[in-house]
Amino acid sequence: MATGELSSSAEISLSAREMEIIDLVAGGLTNQEIAEKLTISKRTVDNHVSNMFTKTGSKNRVALLNWAMDHGKICRDGFNCCSLPDASSSDP
Repeated sequence: MATGELSSSAEISLSAREMEIIDLVAGGLTNQEIAEKLTISKRTVDNHVSNMFTKTGSKNRVALLNWAMDHGKICRDGFNCCSLPDASSSDP
């Protein structure tokens, strides 16, 4: 891998808290609103968002959400989502 090149998306792992925050970002909440909703400090939210920017190579919230949709981390109104097999339709 070349210097400065990011790992493939399969190697990028977001924590459960980061996934929770990315979902709230997708809902349009500010870092302050996310902090209040999760009863954590705004600084902690800032750190999580910054860490996600670094992990994903995103430079802003829009790019982060685009990355999340492209990699099946979030789904907006059924658009651009990964299709997971429906457990009820699989054969035993």
